[in-house]
Amino acid sequence: MSFAFTEEHISQIARILEVEARHYGNHYRLELKGESIDRRLALEIYPRIPLGDDEGSLVSVFTPNANLQMQHCSGMVVSELMGEVTFFAEAGGKMSGLIIEKQGACSLYSNVDRRMLSGDFTRLGPEVMLSGIALSLTELMLDEEADTDDIIESPDA
Repeated sequence: MSFAFTEEHISQIARILEVEARHYGNHYRLELKGESIDRRLALEIYPRIPLGDDEGSLVSVFTPNANLQMQHCSGMVVSELMGEVTFFAEAGGKMSGLIIEKQGACSLYSNVDRRMLSGDFTRLGPEVMLSGIALSLTELMLDEEADTDDIIESPDA
């Protein structure tokens, strides 16, 4: 799946997260602040940069306590109702998702078996159930034969 962020994608992300996207040469930066001083983060999006021998999209998150990075981002799903953007990557039947909330929180789910996205969540243990539920919206974009670089808006948008 080939994906590169466009200016339209960046505008959509900024709108959902209710922040300004600043352009710095080869990347965009969005700074989010929640009501609590502990809820803040910087989101950097590199539409297309060298990643080893390949090129791809890179999403980085910087918080006061953590730095998270998703290389070779495959796409994104936006939810206006939830006020969040889910960035995802897939490789070898495994999914990773980085969810950014407009209140300045973020969650990372990594190496989730793709089959969990459409399974019966009630059969999963509570330790892994949340990852399947959180990433299930990405399943709409995971047609292995489709080559898309569009965003998807969740049904609540």
